[in-house]
Amino acid sequence: MRIPITPLIPGIISVLIVLLLPLTGIILNGNEISYYLQLPPAAGYTVHAPFSLPVFIVLTSAFLILISHPVFHIIRSRNTVTPVYRNNIKFPLWGWCGLILCAAAWFIAWTRIPVFMPVQRFTFLPLWLAYILIINALCLWRTGSSLITHSTRYMAVLFPLSAIFWWIFEYLNRFTTNWYYTGSAELSVCRYIIEASLAFSTVLPAVMSTGELLKSFPKLYAGMDNYLKINIKNSRSSALALLFIAGSGLAFTGIFPEILFPLLWVSPLLILTSITSLSGCGTVFSGIKNGDWRPVIIYSLSALICGFFWEMWNINCLAKWIYSIPYVNGLKIFEMPMPGYAGYLPFGLECAVVAGFAGRLNKVQSADPNSIQSKRKKNS
Repeated sequence: MRIPITPLIPGIISVLIVLLLPLTGIILNGNEISYYLQLPPAAGYTVHAPFSLPVFIVLTSAFLILISHPVFHIIRSRNTVTPVYRNNIKFPLWGWCGLILCAAAWFIAWTRIPVFMPVQRFTFLPLWLAYILIINALCLWRTGSSLITHSTRYMAVLFPLSAIFWWIFEYLNRFTTNWYYTGSAELSVCRYIIEASLAFSTVLPAVMSTGELLKSFPKLYAGMDNYLKINIKNSRSSALALLFIAGSGLAFTGIFPEILFPLLWVSPLLILTSITSLSGCGTVFSGIKNGDWRPVIIYSLSALICGFFWEMWNINCLAKWIYSIPYVNGLKIFEMPMPGYAGYLPFGLECAVVAGFAGRLNKVQSADPNSIQSKRKKNS
């Protein structure tokens, strides 16, 4: 029988492993670690392996094959979904405020009118605060509940947790140098940390809010409550094996960044999921033993939608990020190479697992795809 432990402990252990393993690989390779710990980051644009059409085709084809079966399953199951009816709730005033804020911030971000120049580099935060307001307003309008109105404490915790969460990916990027930011090298360390943390704080609230809204569109995940059942008998041994494989891959990422850079997105998810599973806590994958893949679909798609807006708003902003990705740094949608959008799928699941810690602390079932549906039925 497993001993119950504080929900934070698996997360803390996972963070320590994710932080230490890449440095371990660098040390074993004989490199100086101080370069990877500088603030602001010393690296700018890094020249990686040039674009390769064969690699692009192979990676894109592999991704399309991977998602084809669940996509076809959803399409076949759409006719069995019961229609969804809205509650008799008006679109809230604060949602309209979000729309106005979004329009104003978007206009300022994409124009170069001299009077707006002093604030143009700070438009990321208001854009994403507006996005969060709009998505939650739509969720309240459709379902009668939203994270802002019905899980306020949980939502408040997501903001600081999000800043910590994304700083980890910024750290991991030191080992692969797949993106860098313009206009940050001249900032002091304190100012860089403050400005970056404020921007990073919107990631988890945006992804989780989008997930809540997607739950109100059951045709998007039709039939995924009865999909492939994966019930691993010796789950503890499997989790340990997965932890070893993912950890080994992450340790070698800094040594072979041209080849292993995709593990920046996959390995943390596997490490976090393995340790959470070993602790006896549920994750976004817990339901697949019964064939329930709805959380996987919802949060993967949620991050992909957010990713579209991240990349779209980034393209014409004054302060922006630029990608340099080996072999596939071509055929872009906005700044992101097309295969790069596949990285948003595991990223969405990482968001769900991390937000699950906040949910357990605040007694919110944030990864339950039935939560909004049950409220909708009560309010119908």
